[in-house]
Amino acid sequence: MLYHDVELSGLYPDSKAFADMVAIRPPQQIAEEYANRKNTADFELKEFIETHFTPSARQSNHYVPVAKQGITAHIDTLWQFLRRDPGVNTHPCSSLLPLFYPYLVAGGRFDEIYYWDSYFIMLGLVRSDRRDLMKDGLRNIADLIDRYGHVPNGNRSYYLSRSQPPLFAQMVQLAAVYEGDRVYLQYLPALNREYAYWMDGQGLIAPGATWRHLVRLSKGTWLNRHWDDLATPRDESYREDLITAQEAPRRKQEDMWRNLRAAAETGWDFSSRWFADGKTLATIEVVSLIPVDLNCLLADHERTLARAYRLQGDFKQMANFERRAAVRIRAIRRLLWDRQLGAYGDYNFISKRLTHRLSAATVYPLYFGIATKAQARAIASTLRARLLRPGGLATTTVCTGQQWDEPNGWAPLQYLAVMGLAVSGSRPPRGTHFALHSPIAVGL
Repeated sequence: MLYHDVELSGLYPDSKAFADMVAIRPPQQIAEEYANRKNTADFELKEFIETHFTPSARQSNHYVPVAKQGITAHIDTLWQFLRRDPGVNTHPCSSLLPLFYPYLVAGGRFDEIYYWDSYFIMLGLVRSDRRDLMKDGLRNIADLIDRYGHVPNGNRSYYLSRSQPPLFAQMVQLAAVYEGDRVYLQYLPALNREYAYWMDGQGLIAPGATWRHLVRLSKGTWLNRHWDDLATPRDESYREDLITAQEAPRRKQEDMWRNLRAAAETGWDFSSRWFADGKTLATIEVVSLIPVDLNCLLADHERTLARAYRLQGDFKQMANFERRAAVRIRAIRRLLWDRQLGAYGDYNFISKRLTHRLSAATVYPLYFGIATKAQARAIASTLRARLLRPGGLATTTVCTGQQWDEPNGWAPLQYLAVMGLAVSGSRPPRGTHFALHSPIAVGL
C-alpha cells in the first residue's frame, strides 16, 4: 500500500525514483508504521518518505564534453564517467543487486547495468582497448547467472522476474577472440544454466502447450517467447502501467501487466511490433508471440554450447546441441519467414499466423547466418526500400510515438544490420574490424 500511494501521489514524476530509494529500516517495519500513521491528522507523506528512505546513491551526472574532441576520444573519456566500483557492501535494503567487479552503467536515470546493453558496451570497450573492463563485464554477467539462475533485466531486485535478450553466448565468443578457446570451457557451466532458464519446462509440456519462456509447437518443436513471472505493474513504471490498464477497461489487468513486463524483457519497450492493432499500447500481445530475434539468439546459444562441448571432448553433448540448433533454425525458416514482407517476422502461436509487422529485427537471421541466400537478398532489398533512412535504419515503419518505432533507430540494430549484410554478402562491410566478432566470422 505504501508503494502504491507514493507512486500515485505525484511526489516523484519518475516512478523509478522511489523504486531506487534505500530504506533506512527493515521495509516491513516501515510499512507497519505507515499503516498506523497514514490517516492521522498531522501525517505528511513527503516527510514520512524523507524520514524513512534515502535517495539512491546515484553518481553525479554533470559530464561536460571536451571542446573539439573527436568521437573516439569522446567515447574513451565516457568509459571512466560511466564506470562504477564493485558493490560488495551494497545496503541490504537497497534494490541494487551487488556486482563484484567494476561495471559500466547506461547513465542518466539508469545507474545499473542492463543485460543486452552490456554486450554492445563490451564491443565498444574492446575498440577502446579496455579489455580489462570487458572481462569484468563478462564476470559480472556470469556471476548473476550463478546467483540467480539467469541474467536479470538489470541488477535491481525488481528486475529479477525477467531477463533480457540472451547475449551471454555472444559475450563469451567475444572474450574467446582475445583469450582463446579456454573461455568456452570456463563459462560452460554458466552457458548451461542460462540455457536451462530459457528452456525451463521442456521435459514437462506436451505439444501445443506453453510454460514460462517455452512454447512447444503442435509438431513438438520447441521455440521461445518473452515472459515475466509476475503479472503486476512494473515497480520502475508503476504509475504508467496503472494508467495503461485503465485505458483498456475491457481487458484483464493482469494480462496487460504481464505483457508490459514481457515487452520490457524484449528490450523493445515499446513498439508497434508488439501491438495487436499495430498502433496502440493497450493492445500489447507479447506473450503470444514467437519473436525472430530471441530465437536466433537461442540458436546461437545452442551452437555455442556445441562448440564448448566439442572443446571439452564430450561429443555426445556436442551432437545434442548441434541437433537442437539445427531443429530451431529449420523452425525459424519455416515459421518466421514472411513472404508478404520479404523479411523475417514474429509468429502468433495462438492465432497460428505471422503478425506481418515489419521491423528491423529481420536483421538477426542475417547476423547469425540463419537466412538462406535468397532470403538474405530479399531482406537487403526490403531494408533499402522500407526501413533505410538518411540516418540509418528505422526500427519499424509505423510512427506511434513509442521509442522502438519510426522514426527512431537504435545503435544495436544498426550494428547487427551492417554486420549481417556483410556476412550475407549483400553489401561490402564498411568496418571490417568489427567482422571479427560476428558468430559467422569466428567459425560458429
